[in-house]
Amino acid sequence: MIIDPSDRGFTLGDGIFETIKWSDGHARWLDRHFMRLRASAEFLAIPLHWSDAQLGDAIAAVVRAEGLDAAAVRLTLTRGPAPRGILPPANPRPTVVVTAGPLPPLKPVTAIIATQVRRNEHSMLSRIKSLCYADNILASREAADKGADQALLLNTAGRIAEAAIANLFIRHGNDLITPPLSEGALPGVMRGVLMDNCRVIERSITPQMLTDAEYAFLSSSIGLRLLTHVDGARLSENPHVLQPFAEWS
Repeated sequence: MIIDPSDRGFTLGDGIFETIKWSDGHARWLDRHFMRLRASAEFLAIPLHWSDAQLGDAIAAVVRAEGLDAAAVRLTLTRGPAPRGILPPANPRPTVVVTAGPLPPLKPVTAIIATQVRRNEHSMLSRIKSLCYADNILASREAADKGADQALLLNTAGRIAEAAIANLFIRHGNDLITPPLSEGALPGVMRGVLMDNCRVIERSITPQMLTDAEYAFLSSSIGLRLLTHVDGARLSENPHVLQPFAEWS
């Protein structure tokens, strides 16, 4: 497939995407992904002409074509090609692209708290999985330059919103805590699954709370990753702390 060079997803980042886990012959939590995709498309006023069944069939066909038993699937929706300018066209012709690749390993990770960028919890874009990922890229590059696997993003108030590509959970005292959406956390699909099926409290998380936590982990649609170090400070390295949540990932 050739993407039109005037596609607004390419020229302006005018689009959204979902990363979906394929395992055991089906896409995990597909209904939740489609619900978020449609809500985000509606917010951005991008028409989504394909039914859930058509999108599901496309995902399955791509995974089969790649010969994968387990896969990370990316479903991208853009507003499509348009003339130059910022304002969207009156009659957009949206583009949908489905790709798939092997699942990445879910090994424990180290992280830094990014200093070069912050998560803007006041922006409505913090609520959708937009193609505009420049801040996440800068934070991830800072983490790599410092020898870490992941970057944690502070919001404008100096509290932790999320990781560059995942949501954050910590065990602090007797509580399993994740930042609320009002702090700039993306409404992640796996975050929602854990909140619906486990005893999770939404509460602001400061860097000091993370350092004092019994353990911490990152959640994404691909799965859960134990967070073992932050800015060199050691957290729990016991992988068994994730066992209570394994069935949901």
